[in-house]
Amino acid sequence: MSPQNHEQVVSQAVDNRYQNAEKTKADVMTALHNYRGLSPRLDKFVFNDGTDRELLNLDGTIPVRYKGAVYNIPICIWLLDNHPLSSPMVYVKPTPDMLIKASRHVDQNGKVYLPYLHEWNLNSSDLPGLIQIMIITFSDMPPVYSKPKSALPTAGSPYPTPYPTNPPGYMPLPGGGPSPKYPPSQISGTGGFPPYLTQPGYPPTSTPYPVYPPTSSAGYPASQPGGPPITYPPYTGGMQYSPYPPTTTTTSNLTTQSTATETNTTAASTGTITEEHIRASLISAVSDRVRAKLRDSYGGAQAEVSVLRQQQADLNEGKTKVEGLISKLEQEQAELDKNVRVLREREAEIKSVLSRLSSATDPLDVDEAVTTTAPLYKQLLNAYAEDQSTQDAIYYLGEALRRDVIDLDSFLKHVRSLSRKQFQLRATMIKCRAKGNMAG
Repeated sequence: MSPQNHEQVVSQAVDNRYQNAEKTKADVMTALHNYRGLSPRLDKFVFNDGTDRELLNLDGTIPVRYKGAVYNIPICIWLLDNHPLSSPMVYVKPTPDMLIKASRHVDQNGKVYLPYLHEWNLNSSDLPGLIQIMIITFSDMPPVYSKPKSALPTAGSPYPTPYPTNPPGYMPLPGGGPSPKYPPSQISGTGGFPPYLTQPGYPPTSTPYPVYPPTSSAGYPASQPGGPPITYPPYTGGMQYSPYPPTTTTTSNLTTQSTATETNTTAASTGTITEEHIRASLISAVSDRVRAKLRDSYGGAQAEVSVLRQQQADLNEGKTKVEGLISKLEQEQAELDKNVRVLREREAEIKSVLSRLSSATDPLDVDEAVTTTAPLYKQLLNAYAEDQSTQDAIYYLGEALRRDVIDLDSFLKHVRSLSRKQFQLRATMIKCRAKGNMAG
């Protein structure tokens, strides 16, 4: 299936089905571009409770290097409809001539368990990183092995076995001793690896194994029987993606490889395997195993550090919010204390006035209850009081007319007199306000 068809299938699958369609599509297309043995499909997935749902999955094979040979491991990656918020579900799908090799990473049903899946993070986890972790893990512990020899391809088959043929628990020593029970990879005339072996249920792909640099131009030594396995960088499809630090080739590694190559050449010429040959092969195999373990440990530690950093950022953000709330509460508390203090002072003043009035022997004169500080203010106060009383008098004259208490002539006469007086009072108030620079 061409990349254009891949993109069309992915677009039709994620539209109206996935919450984060654009992120899901970008993540899937990156994985398909890096690993050409996978192809997208839209199938029904049945959950443990019996419910089913149409989900997008990546079905096919991934190249895994084991003991110097590259094998095609069939897998299927199911993406939930809230991807990438939730981690994918990964299964190993053995063909009829394969059996599942259960381990701490793969159960008897083929389901894959990895720390990378358990610690899946929206911001730092993606499908290419998951596949690279699977390649590293499966290169240490292959998830499948072949059935008895009667089910294997005949000796005249032009293709190598696409998976390890060892029974569970069997781990042959690298180099030396009897030849491995699986054929090593054959270098083709073009310097690449042989194409994928077409398995039942998996369509043949147009892209062969990850294209590594030819041995004649890139300077990689050829793999020889009994020699150390050649470690090639994982296939990245031309994209700069490396969730794990690249392995730096040191002088000791180069010396080991050179010694191993020389001893293998001597062994090939003499036909005798000496202790030096076995020692060089073991050193190379142990070095590869240690580097793989270090990459796995570094990846897990890096994922844990990423989670801890995200938690630290969330805690710092929450700390800032809490400090802001505490500061605001302290300001409100200070304001409340100030208001309470003012109210208590006013309460004390009122109680003092009430005690002084209750102890007075003379009755209180209402007209003298309110005094002013200047004659101008007293004139303004008296004019305002008379104006309000005149307004009340006009109101009650209207009520008396409505109830036929007085006749219309008397009403008009008194209203005319009161209105003239009210006009003079208001003119006086205007002059007093202007004199005292008060708002009108």
